[in-house]
Amino acid sequence: MAVHSLLLGVVQGATEFLPVSSSGHLALAQWLLGFDEAPLPFDLVLHMATMGATVLYFWRDIVDLVLEWLGGFVSARGRWSEGWRYGWAVAAGTVVTAFPALGLKPLVERMIHLPWAVGLALVLTASLLFAAGRLPRRGGQVVLSSGFFVGLAQGLAVIPGLSRSGATIVTGLATGLKSEEAFRFSFLLSVPAICGATFLELRSVGSWGDFTAALPSGWLVGAMAAFATGYFSLVLLRRVVTLGRWRGFSLYCLLLGLGTLALSVVRG
Repeated sequence: MAVHSLLLGVVQGATEFLPVSSSGHLALAQWLLGFDEAPLPFDLVLHMATMGATVLYFWRDIVDLVLEWLGGFVSARGRWSEGWRYGWAVAAGTVVTAFPALGLKPLVERMIHLPWAVGLALVLTASLLFAAGRLPRRGGQVVLSSGFFVGLAQGLAVIPGLSRSGATIVTGLATGLKSEEAFRFSFLLSVPAICGATFLELRSVGSWGDFTAALPSGWLVGAMAAFATGYFSLVLLRRVVTLGRWRGFSLYCLLLGLGTLALSVVRG
C-alpha cells in the first residue's frame, strides 16, 4: 500500500502542474492499471501537498502582492500598484471559476468512468498547447479582464483530460499577457480555488478521527512525493512557458488521447 501511495503522489505532483491533466491521468490509471480510486481524505492530502508546493514556489509573490492589495484600501497611491490589479483579478477569477466548475460537476462524475470522453478532452488539450506555440509574444499585464477569462478557463478545466495549467496559461497568453505573467497568474489563481474546493470536500469527510482513519498506509510518503514532484514540475513548466516550447506536451497529450480512444473502441 505504501508503494501505491507513493505512485499516486508522484502522478498527482507531476500531472497537477504540467499541462497534461492530473484528473485525466488518474482516471486512465484506474481504468488501465486497475488502481483503486484514492480515498477522499488521501486525495485531499495530495491536493494540499501540491498546493503547499505552489505556495512555497510563489511565497514571495504572494506576500508582496497581498500587502500591496491591502495597501490599496488605505492609500490612493496603493491603487496604482501591481498588487491592487492582481488582487482584484484573482478575486474576479475565483468567482468566475465557481460557476462552470459547480455546473459541470455531474458531467465530471460521469466522465471519470468514460475513457473515450477523457481521450477526447486530452486531444482538446493537445490542440490548445499546439495553438500556444503559435501565439504571438506580447507584453500585457494582469488586469480585471484577465481574471475573468482565465477564471472561466480554470472552471472549465474540471473536465477530466482538460489540463488546468494548460487551459489557464494559454488563455492568459491569448488575452495578451506576457509569458511570465501568464504562468504566474495561472498558479496564483489556483490557490484560492484549491483552498475552496478542499474546504468543501472536508465538510463531507466527517470528524478528524474519521479523516485520519481513512488515510491509507504510506500516506505521508505519498504526500511528500506529491510535494517534491509538484515543485519540480513548476520549475520545469516555467521554463517551458518562458521559452514557448509546448510541442512535446502537445504531442504527448495527442498520442495519449488518440491511444485512449482507440483502446476504448477495442475494449468496447
